[in-house]
Amino acid sequence: MDAIHIEHVAIWVRDLERMCQFYVAMLGAKSGAPYQNPHTGFRSTFVSFGDGARVELMSQSGRVEARSEASGFGYAHLALRLGTRAAVDGTVARLESQGVVILSRPRVTGDGYYEAVLADPEGNRIELMA
Repeated sequence: MDAIHIEHVAIWVRDLERMCQFYVAMLGAKSGAPYQNPHTGFRSTFVSFGDGARVELMSQSGRVEARSEASGFGYAHLALRLGTRAAVDGTVARLESQGVVILSRPRVTGDGYYEAVLADPEGNRIELMA
């Protein structure tokens, strides 16, 4: 069997344009061409990072919010490796100065990672790691 690689991760969002702008402007992702299915109201845009990792941001008119905060199951966070502690510190400072909500300041975690946690505009958690 060939090596398996994650192709992309998909996230349902309420405001596709706002979320795409956040990933591009705040996290340095590049936006792909938007897709729209006129029959179903489904829309999506892939944003990609320097190593080829991609996140598909998806929305659909009339979609009922199903995620239950009370259950604690499902999507937990997206982790982005920035390479160095200085890069994490600098990125957190830049994002914070632009009003991005920082949920957890840079620190060494119990499992040895140097990371900070922020929230995207819809409250999804993003880890920035060294």
